[in-house]
Amino acid sequence: MSATRVAGIDCGTNSIRLLVADCDPATGEFVELDRRMTIVRLGQGVDKTGRLAPEALERTFAACREYAAVIKELGAERIRFVATSASRDAENRDDFVRGVLDILGVEPEVITGEQEAEFSFTGATKELTGRTDMERPFLVVDIGGGSTEFVVGTDHVRAARSVDVGCVRMTERHLAVDGTVTDPPTEEQIAAIRSDIESALDLAAETVPLTEARTLVGLAGSVTTVAAIALGLTEYDSAAIHHSRIPYAKVREISERMLTATHAERAAIPVMHPGRVDVIGAGALVLLAIMERIGAEEVVVSEHDILDGIAIKTAEDVEADKQRT
Repeated sequence: MSATRVAGIDCGTNSIRLLVADCDPATGEFVELDRRMTIVRLGQGVDKTGRLAPEALERTFAACREYAAVIKELGAERIRFVATSASRDAENRDDFVRGVLDILGVEPEVITGEQEAEFSFTGATKELTGRTDMERPFLVVDIGGGSTEFVVGTDHVRAARSVDVGCVRMTERHLAVDGTVTDPPTEEQIAAIRSDIESALDLAAETVPLTEARTLVGLAGSVTTVAAIALGLTEYDSAAIHHSRIPYAKVREISERMLTATHAERAAIPVMHPGRVDVIGAGALVLLAIMERIGAEEVVVSEHDILDGIAIKTAEDVEADKQRT
């Protein structure tokens, strides 16, 4: 493998993640050197205030300092920092950009929802394109903290749309009263989330032929957490989760369980990350609603997502630059 060592950083509404890998831009194959995730809740309060909170910025910058040390130690040839929903929405995103530039030496790319979808599709499907046990086209759904991306395609993107429903945004908008999450939520609160999701699905369907998809591929923490619970894991196991197939009935069961459980009951689940305890109910409901809308019998869960797409695209850019010189 003719590999390029790259570092990709995905900074979303709820978490920031790092991948350092030796990546072959021709095939998309890579050797993973370091992958890590930190819950920083960058999008804390953005839906209400329109601004990134000082404490949320500091949590994010602390993670960036940790990642900078890892990248320096491993010697990545190029760093690409992609910022998504929360930083798109914030009035004071210049503070965020300056902080990242000071720490990592690169300016974050505050990408559009459509660009986000392109990265996610590349990361999720690059290794699926040769498989005969999965029908095409794929519908890739990336359920984030602030937004959800929908992408339909076969070997490349055919249509994509980003809509503003995510596990953090829905939790803050409908389940929090004066900053405290209702425990457990009322039927009226759940109905309000469901209404927002259905409206968002209507918007997505204007651009993306959702019902034409033959294989649903689910990405990001809400989906992988649902999968881990469905598989009965006692600790998070990325290899077991990757490409697992979770039936609709199981997703419905877990969604209902998360929305009727107390904070303590959700926190006691062995695979539950502390940063997802309050938002998993909304995230699971987004997944369930998508499956119902398209009539999916199962969701194929991918641990490879926007972060892997960022690494693949970065390696391709490095190779293209070398060929030009």
